[in-house]
Amino acid sequence: MIAVHDLHRHFGAFRAVDGASLEIATGSITGLIGPNGAGKTTLFNVIAGRLLPTSGTVTMDGEDITGLPPHVLFGKGLLRTFQIAHEFSSMTVRENLMMVPGSQAGESLWNAWFRRGAVATEERALREKADEVLEFLTISHLAEQKAGNISGGQKKLLELGRTMMVDAKVVFLDEVGAGVNRTLLNTIADAIQRLNRERGYTFCVIEHDMDFIARLCDPVIVMAEGKVLAKGTVTEVKNDERVIEAYLGTGLKNKVVAHG
Repeated sequence: MIAVHDLHRHFGAFRAVDGASLEIATGSITGLIGPNGAGKTTLFNVIAGRLLPTSGTVTMDGEDITGLPPHVLFGKGLLRTFQIAHEFSSMTVRENLMMVPGSQAGESLWNAWFRRGAVATEERALREKADEVLEFLTISHLAEQKAGNISGGQKKLLELGRTMMVDAKVVFLDEVGAGVNRTLLNTIADAIQRLNRERGYTFCVIEHDMDFIARLCDPVIVMAEGKVLAKGTVTEVKNDERVIEAYLGTGLKNKVVAHG
């Protein structure tokens, strides 16, 4: 699905991503781990078009997508979420979902004036779709709540729900478990597994919680100092001496628990 080749992203003399190469297989849930400052989020930002690479290439299904802006990648089915949820706080949870699909009829002034029936029909369909998503995520009870008033974990579920409002192919989840209580984290994990299994979503997940990674991800890719250090199962990377060294010699398991 995604292939990254010799990717670099420099900020002056600092090389946040320094020659990273990796592949994300179609239909996989791939984990991306590494110490703080390893370049994981910067890599996501380059792949998802929020940052231009200094050099290197990104392809999706064999198509070169290097440097394409986020809205173009969105149209191709590449989406991402953020460490801090980006909800529209004054809109309801349902409205946050309904506004996701692009090129809606109601965005045209002409349609708003002269094709009100078509606009209303589309809005009903979007409302039904949003309600299906809320039910899938088990948060139907939040539909009329202002998105700014729900919990951090519920906002992460809402962000995941946004990807379900369009035909997503690959979704990059950046620390989806950060600040989320264990019950909601299990709900998020269940939703990711169902989307992968039932709807064919491909995921790449940045996360510090190794229990979460172990439950969901195979393979796991380890980054350190802007480079890909190792790839394998959770057990393989936890026992890799290079990975242990990257986590300051304290052992991967203990270090990641400390970050979690």
